[in-house]
Amino acid sequence: MHVNEVKFFDVIPIDSYGPGFFRVEGKVLKSGIVCSSSGVFLWKGYEDFTCLENLQNKIDVVFIGTGNEIYQIPEYFRKRIEKIGLALEIMSTPSACRTYNVLLSEGRRIAIAALPVEGR
Repeated sequence: MHVNEVKFFDVIPIDSYGPGFFRVEGKVLKSGIVCSSSGVFLWKGYEDFTCLENLQNKIDVVFIGTGNEIYQIPEYFRKRIEKIGLALEIMSTPSACRTYNVLLSEGRRIAIAALPVEGR
């Protein structure tokens, strides 16, 4: 099997994640994160809109990583994000990280807001 190395230019992929953390740009972040071409920011969860509101007109879709499994997000969160013009895709954090990195490598206008996975 031939494997091609993916190169990211001027964008920020998620290097890895684990129980309670994300590794982005070589830094370990022990929090939820919002990551886009605009930067990496700590995210406190569904009550924290600041980073996402700042992405208005800069991205088309934000992937919401809900943790180990897919969970329903609060309706107030969905409505507020959609009101500022961002489409939402809800998935588990592992799926959101993979999808974000793949679409990022294709040059898509995307972001991820992800809660960390829990240890098992």
